[in-house]
Amino acid sequence: MDFNYSARSTELQKRLNVFMDERIYPNEQRYHDELDAGDRWQPLELIEELKTSAKAAGLWNLFLPDISGLTNVDYAPLAETMGRVLWSSEVFNCSAPDTGNMEVLHLYGTDEQKSQWLEPLLAGEMRSCFAMTEPAVASSDATNIESSIVADGHEYVLNGRKWWSTGAGDARCKLAIFMGKSDPTAPKHLQQSMILVPMDSPGVKVERNLRVFGFDDAPNGHSEVSFADVRVPKENLLLGEGRGFEIAQGRLGPGRVHHCMRLIGAAERALELMIDRATVRVAFNKPIVDQGVVRQWIADARCAIDQARLLVLKAAWMMDGFGNKAARKEIAMIKAVVPKMALRVIDHAIQAHGGAGVSQDHPLAGFWVYARSLRLADGPDEVHLEAIAKAEVRSRQ
Repeated sequence: MDFNYSARSTELQKRLNVFMDERIYPNEQRYHDELDAGDRWQPLELIEELKTSAKAAGLWNLFLPDISGLTNVDYAPLAETMGRVLWSSEVFNCSAPDTGNMEVLHLYGTDEQKSQWLEPLLAGEMRSCFAMTEPAVASSDATNIESSIVADGHEYVLNGRKWWSTGAGDARCKLAIFMGKSDPTAPKHLQQSMILVPMDSPGVKVERNLRVFGFDDAPNGHSEVSFADVRVPKENLLLGEGRGFEIAQGRLGPGRVHHCMRLIGAAERALELMIDRATVRVAFNKPIVDQGVVRQWIADARCAIDQARLLVLKAAWMMDGFGNKAARKEIAMIKAVVPKMALRVIDHAIQAHGGAGVSQDHPLAGFWVYARSLRLADGPDEVHLEAIAKAEVRSRQ
C-alpha cells in the first residue's frame, strides 16, 4: 500500500493550512456571533466572504476527482484539516450533503440535469438535500422506505415523509434528491428509484427542523420534509427506474471516507486542546498534565487517532486502486471504528477542560455531537459490523 500523497495534494495541504490559520480559526467566534445575531436559517456574511477567498486561493471543489485531479488518498488529509472546524468544509464547497449530491449528478446525471443543478452547486450558488430516511420505518434497512414514485403520463407523482434531510432548512436549498419506491413488486433492491425534486415544487413542505442533542445546526439544519402529490417531469429521474440502490452505493462510499477524515481532524484538534488545557491548569498543586490519568488519555488518543487514520487511508487506497465495491469491507470498518474513536478522544478532552468543555467557549461539545451522530448517519454501527462479519465469514468458506 502506498499512502504517499501526490505533489498536488502536498501543495494543497500547505495552502489549506495557511488559509485555516489566516481565515478560519480567527473567525470561529465571528461565525457564532453572526449566527446568533440574525435569522439563523439565512446564509452568513462570513461564509460568503470566505467562499470568495477560497475560490481565489484555488481551494474549491477539492472533493471531486474529475475536477480537482485528486485521488481519495490525496483528498483525505485535506478533509481532515477541514474537520478541525465543523463549519469550514462549506467554505471550500466540500460539505455534506452537497458533496454526495454533486457526485450523484456528476456520475449519473444527464447533460440537462447537470446544467440545471450540478453547475450551480459546483459554483456554490445554491445548496441541496438528500431525502431518503423516513420517520415511520427503520431506515437502517433502506428497503423499508415507504415513499412512492408513481408514473402518471409525462410526470411522476411523489408521496412520503422524510426526515434528517440535512440542508433542507437552509434558505439556499433549491434541490432534493428523493428516494422512493417506483415498483413495489420488483426484487427487493430494484424497487427504489431516485429523482430530482425542486424544493419550490407544490406539495413540498419543510415541516420542522430537528435538533441534535439540542443543537439546531443552523443555517443548514436537519429537516423533516413532507411530499404530498408532488409532480415532477419524468426527465428528472436519475439513471432509470429501479436503480436507486445502485446510485446510493456510488454516493455513500466516498462520503464515508470524507466523514471519517473530517472526524479524525476533529479528534486531532481535541487532543491538541486537551494538551494545551492540561498544561496550564493546576489541580492538587500540580499541572493536570502531570496527573497519570491525563497522560494516559493523551497517549491513548495518539495511538487511536493514528490507527484510525491508517485504516481510513487503506480504505481510500483500495477505492482508488480497485473501486468502491472492492473496498466495501474497509469502508464499513472505518465507519464503525472512527466515530467511536473520536468520541473517546473528545470525551477525555472535555473532561480535561472541566465545565468549560461542555460550554460554547470551546468546540468540543460540537465535536462530540458530530461524532455521536455519525454512529447513526450513513448507516448505524450495527449495520456496518454485520457487513464486516459477513465478509469475514465468506472469506473463510
